[in-house]
Formats: sequence, structure tokens, C-alpha cells
Amino acid sequence: MRNTIFFLIIHILALTSSAEVKTYGNGVSDQAQPIRISELNANPGSYVDRRVKVIGLVDDICPMMGCWVDILEKQSSKTIRLKVQDGVIVFPAEARGEKIVAEGTLREYILSKDQTISWLKHEAVERGLPYDESLDPEPMTFYQIEGTGAVVGQLN
Repeated sequence: MRNTIFFLIIHILALTSSAEVKTYGNGVSDQAQPIRISELNANPGSYVDRRVKVIGLVDDICPMMGCWVDILEKQSSKTIRLKVQDGVIVFPAEARGEKIVAEGTLREYILSKDQTISWLKHEAVERGLPYDESLDPEPMTFYQIEGTGAVVGQLN
């Protein structure tokens, strides 16, 4: 009887602790070493088209579809966006502020002026904000991680 109660308690504790951590997509591998977000921001060309793993806090989440998260590195206050395939992985709004370990391929996006305007309009729509038509933005380049998976929650 004691053994049965012991195993029941262990099982309940395992279920309780696993509820604190959620895996999205393929999760993260043990092979990839984490790279600091500040390092990715400082030297993105060194990592473009390479598999990367980052650790930080969920700073912002796509309010429309949960298809991206901005990951904050607290030490440097730098962020990087993890973009996942629409509808394949969906990050819930409740993940904001949680610890995240994310993995994927760093991509470079070089936009023309028209593409930049389109991108900024899209960002405004996602956030429910008006786009200021008087803006005359320059072409832009940005980097984001094409995510394959993440683990979010009360991680060690």
C-alpha cells in the first residue's frame, strides 16, 4: 500500500511540474550551444543561415496569431524575434514574461523601400495601431530566427 501511495504522489508531482513547462514545435536540442542575443545583434552576419539557440524572456507576442515572440536578454536589454510558421506553432499571450529557450535558423531580410512600408503597415495592423502615411522610411534590413521549436515556462 505504501509503495502504491508513494508512486501515486511521484506521478502527481511529475504532472504538476510538467504543467509549468510547455514545449512548442520540435522543442530544443541538446546539441546546440546557446548564443547570447547581444552577440547575435552585434555580429548577425556570423550566424546567418546557421542553427542557433537563445535563452531569454518572452518580451512580446504576436497579438493576431501567436506566430512570433520577441525574446529579451535581460543582461543587455537586447531582443530578437523568433518567427514560427503561422498556425503550426502558436504562442499564447500568457507566455509573456516567461523564460524561453528557442531554437531555429537565423535569417537576414533585406527590404526595399516599398517592402519596408508594407512591413511597417503589417506591424501596425497586428498591433491594432494606425499606420502614419506621412512616414518616409528608408529600406531596412532585419534579422530574426526562423523557429523550429521552443520551451517556455519555469525552467532552471
